[in-house]
Amino acid sequence: MSGTVDEQDGPVGRALLAAFEATHDDRGLAEQVCRTCLSGLDVDGASLALHAVSAARETLWASDAVAGLLDDLEFSLGEGVCMEAATTGRPVFVADICADMRRWPVFADAVVERTPARALFALPLRWGAVNLGVLHLYRRTPGPLPAEQRRDAVAAVNTAALMMLGARTDPGDGPWLDPTVSNRAEIHQATGMVLAQLGIGATDALARMRAHAFSEKRLLLDVAHDIVTRRLQFTPDEP
Repeated sequence: MSGTVDEQDGPVGRALLAAFEATHDDRGLAEQVCRTCLSGLDVDGASLALHAVSAARETLWASDAVAGLLDDLEFSLGEGVCMEAATTGRPVFVADICADMRRWPVFADAVVERTPARALFALPLRWGAVNLGVLHLYRRTPGPLPAEQRRDAVAAVNTAALMMLGARTDPGDGPWLDPTVSNRAEIHQATGMVLAQLGIGATDALARMRAHAFSEKRLLLDVAHDIVTRRLQFTPDEP
């Protein structure tokens, strides 16, 4: 993903952008993401969780009891489609959980025994090198997500990741969807410092800064100021 929304040309992604002006808090955005996917994709339920691989994981919104239970099962059992998506940073599409029992044996058995879900689709909310969480979709009947809907779903979660980061880390007076932030000198300077500290590209450096601001519930401008004044330094082993 390049970090812009110009490429997000699917109907679900466009619907999310259209709805952004009306919803700016985390839970409201999560609900909008899930509802938009439910209306635009061939799925029966959806949930969105942040920090899906850590103990700090938080489900922001679930469309129904089944979606909530699927999230709880993964968190309790420590395996499943969302755990894999969050760990690898890649979407996981399971057309029939009954045919994929060996991949996550405990989780798959619990899904079949305790829920009506049969097709599971997990998409990481990714910006640059950073995964914020996972969008989890399910369908009661087995079968793949059509190729066009797969592309639209991936575009939608990319848009959702930018929305989440922008809503929490930017003050609302600038073009938060612009990854170059060329009009903000201190952010530009801090990006160069993180780039040097970690030996990574500019896009990934800015992603690390945004992710830190996101997790600390701070503005990106404030994090940049701490980096420039050397009150904050990134290390390669920092999650």
